[in-house]
Amino acid sequence: MSNTPSPVDLAFMEEALDLAAKGKGWTSPNPCVGALVVQAGRVVGRGYHPRAGSAHAEATALRRAGPRAEGAALYVTLEPCSHFGRTPPCVDRVLESGVSRVVVAMADPNPRVRGRGLRKLRRAGRQVVTGVCRERAQRLNEDFTKFITTGRPFVTLKLALSLDGKIATRTGDSKWITSPFARARAHQLRHEHDAIMVGRGTVAQDDPRLTTRLPGNRQGKHPARVVVDARAQTPVAAQALASADAPRFLVCGSAAPASRVCRLQRAGVQVLTVATTARGLDLHEALALLAQRGVTSVLIEGGSRLATSALEAGVVDKVAFFYAPKIIGGTESLTAIGGEGVTVVADALQLRHAMVERLGTDFLVVGYLP
Repeated sequence: MSNTPSPVDLAFMEEALDLAAKGKGWTSPNPCVGALVVQAGRVVGRGYHPRAGSAHAEATALRRAGPRAEGAALYVTLEPCSHFGRTPPCVDRVLESGVSRVVVAMADPNPRVRGRGLRKLRRAGRQVVTGVCRERAQRLNEDFTKFITTGRPFVTLKLALSLDGKIATRTGDSKWITSPFARARAHQLRHEHDAIMVGRGTVAQDDPRLTTRLPGNRQGKHPARVVVDARAQTPVAAQALASADAPRFLVCGSAAPASRVCRLQRAGVQVLTVATTARGLDLHEALALLAQRGVTSVLIEGGSRLATSALEAGVVDKVAFFYAPKIIGGTESLTAIGGEGVTVVADALQLRHAMVERLGTDFLVVGYLP
């Protein structure tokens, strides 16, 4: 039996992926999933996973399809689950519905369950087609995949910079390098991540709130806020730590004075003490501790020192650089990435699958690091 997707399969799976994307930012630690039930070329049931703990996409689509699911095709962006969690296994609900064909974008990346749902469907005599729009499905759930396979958060480095690579002038002014279009996309990125990480210098210079403010008064999720501060010098009154509308973390070294640590803890800030390396605080350990607290994805927003440390430590999975058509200049202006740099161009970090998107007058460059 052919596993080659038809143009019809591709079109329906794209629609299912559009549905799945509605859950981005809300489903953590679960993946984003969308599903369609198609009977005689017509969609008779739609569903997506809106939040962790809520009904899964397949269950919602099949419920809405009702008896029309008998003999229909089910399009689902992720392999139906085969294990009990907060909800029963979706694969059993799929079999009970009577669908005759199941089209799946990607297998479940969880090593403990990968392929079990697909095998159960095939053993029950259902036609199964896999890999339809796989790459888009993998990008949609790249954070879930890394977390479930490695136990570490997926890390995106986001920077707003001028064409000559500056993130602030020599006076420290950085508002605003990019346009409102770019800033709106940056807030969407915040919504899609579990946590935002910044360095102490950024807090001292800008005192950012690190909240999500989506355009058009759309509701967004405030991610956890993480301040990297070796000596725990960040004041409790800093906006990133003062508001309790999201979990707050401060990453410090063992040399941080106990009095400062206690003051932060009394204010409800979770203090994570990590080892110190030649490059500064051990970001690998910091990310591991965040993962233990349920953080599946981290958006690093700066500043230059933290961005440099993260790249040098090799913890960055993806970059999102917002470029404004401006030239700041000056040897004392703040460069986005510092450090010693490479000695030959051949050793430069090479982005994979780089993409460029125009946002008003600005450009967003997104790519992946090895």
